[in-house]
Amino acid sequence: MKKALLFLFAASVIFAAGPKVPYTHEGFYSTDKVQKAVHFVSVDDIKKSLEGKGPINVSFDIDDTVLFSSPCFYHGQEKYSPGKNDYLKNQDFWNEVNAGCDQYSIPKQIAVDLINMHQARGDQIYFITGRTAGDKDGVTPVLQKAFNIKDMHPVEFMGGRKLPTKYNKTPGIIEHKVSIHYGDSDDDILAAKEAGIRGIRLMRAANSTYQPMPTLGGYGEEVLINSSY
Repeated sequence: MKKALLFLFAASVIFAAGPKVPYTHEGFYSTDKVQKAVHFVSVDDIKKSLEGKGPINVSFDIDDTVLFSSPCFYHGQEKYSPGKNDYLKNQDFWNEVNAGCDQYSIPKQIAVDLINMHQARGDQIYFITGRTAGDKDGVTPVLQKAFNIKDMHPVEFMGGRKLPTKYNKTPGIIEHKVSIHYGDSDDDILAAKEAGIRGIRLMRAANSTYQPMPTLGGYGEEVLINSSY
């Protein structure tokens, strides 16, 4: 039990985060038994909100947003820095995890539904992650196959870069002229706000190694219902 608690504490920050901003709304945790009233939306709601609009560019975070990838990070921590977060600063870990570990990650059904909806509209799909790039990109082909991406763009690895923005995904959002960004973390929502676009929160699986859980709806953002799996 102590080892499990130590692991969860050590894995509490998966990637370097931008400045913390106090929540402006009550919100709730995805592990709460009683969910507070927030701005819930469904895939169909998002589709309806885009009716009459031409194709747009949308972006997705990867970990806990489109893939349940905790097994890769658990393995990396156990191998490179048991009980500590030092593995996240180890380039050997990033080389390994990005080279093909995601063949063991589980695609989230909500991501399948979202991407199918956007592709049916003719929208362009981008993946923008806080991961640090490795010496081989095995992530792009995994995502292309898992979500049947018709016009696949290489994954944008934003971790480890010196950037002029507060949040590391903001430059990728701006560069690709993204209109909607989907993500599970506070940084995803804050990056969308920094870029001046619509940010939609996906719920993180309760057994994710990425702890502590964020407050869903804490910035008044839309929260995708039933999006933890």
